[in-house]
Amino acid sequence: MVLSEWFQLKDKKAIVTGSSKGLGREIAICLAEQGASLVLADLVHPEETATCIENLGSHCVPIQMDVSDEAAVKEMVTAAVSRLGKIDILVNNAGIIQTGFTPTEDTPVEEWDRVIQVNLRGTFLCSKYVGKEMIGSGGGNIINIASTAGFNGIARAPAYCASKAGVVILTKSLAVEWARYNIRVNAIAPHYLETEMTQGLRNHDKVYDRIIGQIPLRRFATPSEILGTVLLLASPASSYTTGAVFVVDGGFLAQ
Repeated sequence: MVLSEWFQLKDKKAIVTGSSKGLGREIAICLAEQGASLVLADLVHPEETATCIENLGSHCVPIQMDVSDEAAVKEMVTAAVSRLGKIDILVNNAGIIQTGFTPTEDTPVEEWDRVIQVNLRGTFLCSKYVGKEMIGSGGGNIINIASTAGFNGIARAPAYCASKAGVVILTKSLAVEWARYNIRVNAIAPHYLETEMTQGLRNHDKVYDRIIGQIPLRRFATPSEILGTVLLLASPASSYTTGAVFVVDGGFLAQ
């Protein structure tokens, strides 16, 4: 294979969860630009992302669904296979954070459950049902969006940290189990991104200054700065890579 073909995704079929905005939207558009057809799955209807992809001349199927709902995941995967023919790539991007950073001793168990359900259960469910299809079709490629919070503790965010640590080890477990089916499973662990999810932090000057003071590159990443790693893992360029977690954090964990 020549170098110019390493990152091409022509005729590939992909699912991106959490694709209505933020990082998920950028990932979906990036894959479409490289030739992939997509299913866009999100709790909020990903209409705007679908319009952008259609304007690129690529095919996409927007589906409104909850990744923590097993029946909804099964239905989404069935629809993806029906509309696209197969699934080559799954990007498990859907995720939420804890609201308000309440002290752990005061955190409602319902909040803990919801974060774990979306971030970890959702990643498991999508991987499970897409994995079944990939086993039957001869292989595929799963990319999980983890976080540096899966490696270090964040005060008042135990559910988020636990969920992302779970995504990290789930990635490794699935990579080992499914390698014999030609299914690669990898993860990307960003630090803070300039998305709607972190807008409150960036609006609070004292908090923002404290956070970027701990990052060697002294800034949050833009979602587009994660795309090179996504494209690497989604493409033939990483054909011998599985079970890996790529940290994209401005040097934060290197300290």
